[in-house]
Amino acid sequence: MDEAIHQIHLPLYALDYVGVAVFAITGALAAARKRHDIITFTVFSIITGMGGGTLRDLLIGAPVFWIHSSAYLLVCIGAALAVWVVGERPWRFAALNWLDAVGLAAYASIGAAKALSYGAAPGVAVAMGVMTATFGGILRDIFAGEPSVLLRREIYVTAALLSASIYVALRWFAVDASVAAATAFLGGFALRSGAIVLKWTLPGFEARDG
Repeated sequence: MDEAIHQIHLPLYALDYVGVAVFAITGALAAARKRHDIITFTVFSIITGMGGGTLRDLLIGAPVFWIHSSAYLLVCIGAALAVWVVGERPWRFAALNWLDAVGLAAYASIGAAKALSYGAAPGVAVAMGVMTATFGGILRDIFAGEPSVLLRREIYVTAALLSASIYVALRWFAVDASVAAATAFLGGFALRSGAIVLKWTLPGFEARDG
């Protein structure tokens, strides 16, 4: 188990599994889009579900969260099998964006929480939250041959930044961890939802003559 998250607050610990599961599903959905086999489904699920948290733990000097428990691997494998069994459904690929939005908002606050628990400065904790929430998706896109989220103008990383920032700010003012996590999740999810439904984007750079 990831004891650092467990010691912070039980709801955050549960949210950690939710983040891994949801991202693992998006990885399997990306494999389904390319019509890969079940082994590739599983690999995509593991990379997407655990990639961001693995990088975060290596950077903050924490034991990698899935090394001492098979539960996280089983969650990723279960996600891959579930998507494989569901098969072709009209809604399956549309679900990817919404599941990704859930995972993004949840994992950003989890990443920030764990970084704070290991003594990271507030700004660093925000960066770790963003990295936790986005790195798995970046790996997923690279392996799937899709345009990376970093190269799209849609609001994605910004939503993770908002979620992590809300969590760290609320904890700075001694707000309870579960309340901070719920608020951070709702903030990040709302922003990402607006990007999906209303096509919100950040302004691009405009070259000026002279």
